Amino acid sequence: MPLVPADPNVVHPMPEQPRVVLLKPLVTSPLIEVGDFSYYDDPDEPTAFETRNVLHHYGPEKLVIGKFCALGEGVRFIMNGANHRMDGASTFPFPIMGGSWAEHFDLITGLPGRGDTVVGNDVWFGYRSTVMPGVRIGHGAIIASGAVVVDDVPDYGVVGGNPARLIRRRHGEEDIERLVRTAWWDWPLEHITRHVRTIMTGSAAELEAAAPDSPTG
Repeated sequence: MPLVPADPNVVHPMPEQPRVVLLKPLVTSPLIEVGDFSYYDDPDEPTAFETRNVLHHYGPEKLVIGKFCALGEGVRFIMNGANHRMDGASTFPFPIMGGSWAEHFDLITGLPGRGDTVVGNDVWFGYRSTVMPGVRIGHGAIIASGAVVVDDVPDYGVVGGNPARLIRRRHGEEDIERLVRTAWWDWPLEHITRHVRTIMTGSAAELEAAAPDSPTG
């Protein structure tokens, strides 16, 4: 029987579960990039992810999400547009209220930001976790439910809490280096299909042996 890879371009990979959507075919903003098979799960309006879950996104900073990421219900990405001045007596954004206050719009433009928010591949976001502006999350990381991520997360790190702290690493340093180097998420889909069981349950060594450029792959 021929191996048939899944389709990364369908919106609902599980037609019987409309709450699950692939994000890449949904995203329209040039400021958001999502890799193949990264999905969002929400019983309410999963197809509105771009407006309901990416907040204060006025640019120019980007949100970049890698491949094969799993985003639980209520995950939020806060972007740099949420920033307020903090160097004066008040943080209130008077100019956006209009009237003569709008003459001072220069006071709230060009505020310092933290740059793009970048999520690696194979990252799992728990229920209602929040990512603050400019954070970089490494490959294979796990973000616990309710976590508020304010700092970068290392490859295969598990973080939780508010503010989120590193709880542990999923693998030892040497295995993490092997996993990142092997980068199974960049394999051809046919090869991923052939080795799904190894990807899901294998060790770093077994995954390395299954790589397309390995003599045993």
